[in-house]
Amino acid sequence: MGKSKYLQPFNFLADILIFNLAFISAIWLKFNRIKPPLEQESYTMLWIFANLAWIIISLSIKPHSFQRTKRVTRVLRSYASALVWHGMAISTFVVGIKFADVSREFLLNTYMIWTPVIFSVKIIGIYAVRMYRRQGFSYKNVVVLGYGPLAVEVRKFFRVHPEFGFRFLGFFDDHSKEMYVKGKLSEFKTFAVNNDVNEVYCCIPYIDYELIRELIDWGESHMIKVKLITDFRGFASKGITLERYDEIPVLDVSPVPLDDQHNQLMKRAFDVAFSFSVIVLLMSWLTPLMTLIIKLESKGPVFFKQKRTGKDGRAFWCYKFRSMAVNSDSDAKQATKGDMRITKVGAFIRKTSIDELPQFFNVFIGNMSVVGPRPHMLRHTEEYSKVVEKFMSRHLVKPGITGLAQARGYRGETENDDYAMKGRVKLDRFYVNNWSLWFDVQIIFDTVTGIVNGDEKAY
Repeated sequence: MGKSKYLQPFNFLADILIFNLAFISAIWLKFNRIKPPLEQESYTMLWIFANLAWIIISLSIKPHSFQRTKRVTRVLRSYASALVWHGMAISTFVVGIKFADVSREFLLNTYMIWTPVIFSVKIIGIYAVRMYRRQGFSYKNVVVLGYGPLAVEVRKFFRVHPEFGFRFLGFFDDHSKEMYVKGKLSEFKTFAVNNDVNEVYCCIPYIDYELIRELIDWGESHMIKVKLITDFRGFASKGITLERYDEIPVLDVSPVPLDDQHNQLMKRAFDVAFSFSVIVLLMSWLTPLMTLIIKLESKGPVFFKQKRTGKDGRAFWCYKFRSMAVNSDSDAKQATKGDMRITKVGAFIRKTSIDELPQFFNVFIGNMSVVGPRPHMLRHTEEYSKVVEKFMSRHLVKPGITGLAQARGYRGETENDDYAMKGRVKLDRFYVNNWSLWFDVQIIFDTVTGIVNGDEKAY
């Protein structure tokens, strides 16, 4: 039986090597040599800091540490997260130390080389290891205790996925006579010692609790991992996470990615950086211009504010450039095609989504995100929560300036279109359950593309 205990340390060292090769390659592209000129000592300091930053981030996020059954997409997502944090650390270092002589082209080249290379190496490495295990190397001998439908599914998984390197030796059960049952539960320990068993899977529905506790203690003494399996297949959840209330284990059967504090911090950092850039580079000159244009056409305030439903169902003031003549129906009636309340300037800024830009102030202060489910008027939230299944689950995250539903064409009026609202909520829930920073970037790109191409539902 092959051993793979050195795989994770090897991964860790390989990641450092890949970064340094990317760094040297970027140096060569910049200076036509593998070492910068002697006067460019800032590059040496940057190289030292970059290596230390990657070591600290890697040991914190642990992208190099993954289980046999971990999906390739999850591995790449971990590396993408580590790369983003590393880029932010390097940017902060360069700006903070005021390394004016460090070329932005050099930094861009480093990441342009590093990112595809490390992703490619990981993908090739994972599939190479799986192919190696499929050939019968680096396997683990496993046994399942308890026999029933759940145990049969576990055996089926081992049989269908030889690339994960599990060698199934049989069931142990006190009641079943099935052909794969090797003996009674009391006979398992002798079998495990004589057959070099590495892991034992206890199916909780079919085994006594006291026996499981005894097996856990016995497994620690004999270097055999004991794992527990219970049947959550009937739950329509994205995944299950284990929490601890002192010594009480609690299973969360409806977790979302943004429950994780690391993900929250990463999304918030992205929101602050993105919104600050828009406010400084765009809103600083656009706001005075829009103030002049809006005031010349119609009386009333420049900004329109309205209470919308935010995260956890809490109301907040959502800001927009005013696109309608002042009216008493704004908090009750959605805009419709040919709506007489919309001004000429308003029609243009709604078509181009310029009216939404003040919401970057909402993002900056923290009651909205750049990407998330679009916030509804309070009245609509109350109405749709009664008729659309799981409507309120979209409020588990902050609302966004744009969202997956809007990027996929669910935009505009929904007041008399329950089908459109159900489609929108379905996409919103998918976003909540599958969030990633890369997903946000994709949605932003799709939104910008849609604005450039024009959207017939933007009115």
